[in-house]
Amino acid sequence: MNDYLDPINSVGMPEQADSGIALDLLLTAKEAVRNYAIALTEAASAELRMTLRNQMELAIDYHEEVSKLMMKKKWFHPYNISEQKKLDLQAAQTAVDIAGLNLFPGNTNRKGLFPTPPQ
Repeated sequence: MNDYLDPINSVGMPEQADSGIALDLLLTAKEAVRNYAIALTEAASAELRMTLRNQMELAIDYHEEVSKLMMKKKWFHPYNISEQKKLDLQAAQTAVDIAGLNLFPGNTNRKGLFPTPPQ
């Protein structure tokens, strides 16, 4: 990838971005379940425990929905470690590739790359 501004280099990026956002949602839901469980053990009243339990159950349901979506889209393979490893290695390589981009090239002139009206 020599030119990060060339549109051909963005092929597949929306899918990768969606996958990353879904993973963030999954991890956030998991963290919410853990935090509700901890808060539940510290709650002083039955009313508060009931509220926390209900919120925790909603977070568990949300985690399940996001997990199913990710599995359907083939972004997450919790039951197939070799497939998940391939995805993780691909994501790591993409991150390395992006980190290696020359984001501030000396020549930023793109004249001639895109159709422009004559002047």
